[in-house]
Parts: sequence; C-alpha cells; structure tokens
Amino acid sequence: MSSSPSTDESGALLGPADIRELAAALGVRPTKQRGQNFVIDANTVRRIVRTAEVRPDDVVVEVGPGLGSLTLALLEAADRVTAVEIDDVLAAALPSTIAARLPGRADRFALVHSDAMRVTELPGPPPTALVANLPYNVAVPVLLHMLERFPSIERTLVMVQAEVADRLAAPPGSKVYGVPSVKAAWYADVKRAGAIGRNVFWPAPNVDSGLVSLVRRAEPIATTATREEVFAVVDAAFAQRRKTLRAALAGWAGSAAAAEAALVAAGISPQARGESLTVDEFVAIAEHKAG
Repeated sequence: MSSSPSTDESGALLGPADIRELAAALGVRPTKQRGQNFVIDANTVRRIVRTAEVRPDDVVVEVGPGLGSLTLALLEAADRVTAVEIDDVLAAALPSTIAARLPGRADRFALVHSDAMRVTELPGPPPTALVANLPYNVAVPVLLHMLERFPSIERTLVMVQAEVADRLAAPPGSKVYGVPSVKAAWYADVKRAGAIGRNVFWPAPNVDSGLVSLVRRAEPIATTATREEVFAVVDAAFAQRRKTLRAALAGWAGSAAAAEAALVAAGISPQARGESLTVDEFVAIAEHKAG
C-alpha cells in the first residue's frame, strides 16, 4: 500500500513516512477518544517482540493494532497473529497492509473487528501470547478481560502509560499498589519490562510509556472462593483506601463486626489497610466471609 522507504532492513515494517502516508490515504487522524498513538519506529516494535519473547510456535493476539506497525513485527516472529481492532477504517485497511508488506505471511493473520471488551472467542488455535500497545484509556480493563477470557494466554507484554505500568507491577505496600496490581497478580507474575519514550509515537503523547510483562501462574490460586468473590473484596478494600479494612469492608461483609470476624478468621489485622495485603490475603478474606 506504500512505496516509501522503511527504516526496516527487511522492508516489511512501517517507518514514520509509511505511517503518515497510510494515515493520509485512509483519512485517519489518531483520536484521543480511543487513546490512539501509533508507533512509528521499527526498532521499538522489534524491541517489543524481543522483550515479549515471541516464539515461532506462538499464536499471538494483539489488541488495537492501528495501522499495523507491531502486527507486522509479530507476524515475522510468531506462527500466527490475530488482531482485535474496534476502528472501522483501521480494521478495513489492515488486511491489505499485511498482504502488501508480508504477502508470504498473510494467511497467518486474522482480524477481529470488535471492541476487545466484548470479545469472547477468537478464530483459529487458542492464543498463547498477548502482545499489544494498549489504548491508554482502557488498558487495565482490556488486559484483565483478555486474561480472564483466554486462559491459554501464557505470556503477555503490553505497552501502557508509565503510571499504569507502575500500578500494574506495584508490590504490596507501595504507594501506587491498588486494584489493578492485585487483579493482575491474581492471574500472573507481573513486572516492569522497560520504558518507552514519547518520540516513537505519532502523535507524541504527553506522558511516557512503559512495558509490563505478565507470566501466567502455572497453577491458578487454590481457593474455595470464586474470582468474582475475591475481586469484590479487592474493590471494597481500595474504594476507601485510607480506612482500616474493618471499616472499608463493612459494606462488603454486611457490618463492621462481620468484616472484623472475616479478617480475624483469615489471620489479618482488622486495623490493616488494603495496600498492605497480598493477593493471597485477599483470597483468604473472601473465603472467610460469613454466610
């Protein structure tokens, strides 16, 4: 679709001129509403694929492929790639971009034109990895939804706003430890995997970005409580994070006394606060809810 020179030796990846030419041809302007910032640097997408440790047998799902910068790099490295795109214009254009730049891999690519939050199944074999430059405004809900819906995803690498990356990877006791940290830890071992500057995007965002690696737990947390029950405790604990758990969980438990009973039974001080608890401690509280 583009004859401009790319910054990529193989010629398949998109460079800044390619991105702008594609966008102009499609009449696309990245929108704030959808949190769109397109990666225009081939070295950055290569680095993301490398950091994600994408293997030749991987089935990768990508959310928010945009014009296809990362998609092309993933297709070069993985067995197959399924991209989930909500934008009508971008979704319509992506298959022809793939066909033009990586014709030999086009049959390894599938497009799902949908809101990622509504995706409940994907075509082809189950995905083994999730690699994405997630739209800033929906990064956490999309990440948690994909991890819940697709248990076959073993490894995840997402690029998100630096502040969100810090929150996702925060340990208990950290100032930014909160709901995203605990819910991500329910599924996976989470860590920061690098920083990304602003100048590799178009348009350049006014915040830095970070990479977050999530490696799914080999065994789910063993518990008699459901995920929904555990997450209800997490939500309640952080809804009033300055309060002690005895007070913060009163609504969840039915009363402050019932909250205290659940906490004591779980071996946790009623005077503790949510930010000091591990995911396993939240699980213990959920298991000891009366009634």
